[in-house]
Amino acid sequence: MPPFVPLRTTLRPAAVRLHVGLGVSDVRRSVDFYTALLDTPPDKRRPGYARFSPRRPALVLSLIETASAGAPRPPTHYGLRVDSTREVREAIDRLGAAGLAPLPELGVTCCHATQDKVWVRDPDGHAWEIYTVLDDAPAEADVDDDAAESCCASPCCGVVP
Repeated sequence: MPPFVPLRTTLRPAAVRLHVGLGVSDVRRSVDFYTALLDTPPDKRRPGYARFSPRRPALVLSLIETASAGAPRPPTHYGLRVDSTREVREAIDRLGAAGLAPLPELGVTCCHATQDKVWVRDPDGHAWEIYTVLDDAPAEADVDDDAAESCCASPCCGVVP
């Protein structure tokens, strides 16, 4: 097991927000539920996708509609949203030094935003990202939950190499 490497002070608690990408069967019903739970509406809606970024708790919750039916859907990934590309690059170096095989993705468009990020997997295979948002990706169409497959069905959010 790699040695413990503490987070540098660049990942300040006030600047870091926990991110969970949650697979859901019906984004409309889930938006209603999470709007009530978090006492705030989503701040982004796209086909098959909704994102909540409440101030409290310091959370970024992405709802990603998945095609499978039946059992509860597991989270698609977890993450830490940071303020800058510099913090992402520092994380790449830190995670590499810890032997965690980081997978950098700089300037990618994923989940309706352009981002710099780095991925790692925990010992059980859970995908974690440390990322910063560079720009909002333009909406390709008005929000229509019945529209064709969303970008979040692509590997960027659900299947991390």
